[in-house]
Amino acid sequence: MNQRLSIELAIYSFSSQLALCKCRIFVSADLQNLGARRVCVMTDKNLSKLPPVNAVLNSLAKYGINFQMYDNVRVEPTDQSFLDAIQFAKKGEFDAYVAVGGGSVMDTCKAANLYAASPSSEFLDYVNAPIGKGKPVTVPLKPLIAVPTTSGTGSETTGVAIFDFKELKVKTGIASRAIKPTLGIIDPLHTLSMPERIVANSGFDVLCHALESYTALPYNERSPCPANPIDRPAYQGSNPVSDVWALHALRVVAKYLKRAIRDPEDREARANMHLASAFAGIGFGNAGVHLCHGMSYPISGLVKTYKPKDYNVDHSLVPHGLSVVLTSPAVFAFTAQIHPERHLEAAEILGADIRTARIKDAGLILADTLRKFLFDLNVDDGLAAIGYSKADIPALVKGTLPQERVTKLSPRPQTEEDLSALFEASMKLY
Repeated sequence: MNQRLSIELAIYSFSSQLALCKCRIFVSADLQNLGARRVCVMTDKNLSKLPPVNAVLNSLAKYGINFQMYDNVRVEPTDQSFLDAIQFAKKGEFDAYVAVGGGSVMDTCKAANLYAASPSSEFLDYVNAPIGKGKPVTVPLKPLIAVPTTSGTGSETTGVAIFDFKELKVKTGIASRAIKPTLGIIDPLHTLSMPERIVANSGFDVLCHALESYTALPYNERSPCPANPIDRPAYQGSNPVSDVWALHALRVVAKYLKRAIRDPEDREARANMHLASAFAGIGFGNAGVHLCHGMSYPISGLVKTYKPKDYNVDHSLVPHGLSVVLTSPAVFAFTAQIHPERHLEAAEILGADIRTARIKDAGLILADTLRKFLFDLNVDDGLAAIGYSKADIPALVKGTLPQERVTKLSPRPQTEEDLSALFEASMKLY
């Protein structure tokens, strides 16, 4: 079973030609070493015209590797877009996959690999309970090489694939160690084409991955604890290993995210954010996330007419990182009753002066620090600014309730009334 992940850092240079050349060498050499004879390359329509994808395709052609490209990946995938990619993968009978893109591309490729390897399975068999059956993955998957082009999801490190389940108007996903990419190639120069708002929203995902995994329910308090390891959930709760990655990623975000957003030529900042995405992915891919992500799924799934700046799409969408970060001040003010020292430590890393702070004020301090951080980066003023009102809160709560895979990792249990209050507090940030 494919449970092994390795990450390669392409040589970083101020010559994009050198870095892209290294990526070409890595991809082709690794596929040859894997014995790949029929390769599926997945990406989206926008990326298919950009240098990272061209570099990979030229490499495969140059080295004589037989491939087919699927470029119909949907930004913010749906169950139907997953099914379309799965059908392509089944017909292609591929023996390896290469995903070049952001989280949408990598997650779609993971799902295609899984269901092509398990052709008799129904789609809901592997989808997280209670929406799907959440069956363990017992079939061997083909090698998957992930080449991220954004600095946010960390999907190259995780066994998670997220999509919009249109029937319920909510996001859910598939979570299994078995779908982790075999290899992640981290080349920071692939991110230089990202516009400002995509850099920002991707970075907010890194921020919340780090904060949520560090403040998640501790691993020794999580239940149930299955006797058979195959039934063990992908997310274990905060633990000494994930803490190292989460805190390091948070420090990198604090130092480099604003720089990466404000100056597209700041290659040091872009490179460090690309690494921070992978670092946070390793952290939350082990520990898990909680309320910011659980509440984000209906925020994205119930989108009305919002179309974000810098996203070249033909449909309304709330970018994942934005949907996550808009509730973060309210969420961490709520969760800080449990392990307030962790919340206070996070606030200090993000720039708060805590020398005279009281531990009981940890949540408010972190919330205020986050609001200032978001205000400085021109983030929309809460859920109201992206089209929601108090009348939408019952639907948003209803969409959060099935997200038990992550909401149960909140250090503080929440009722429906608590969720309603958190959504209401997130309508305006400033």
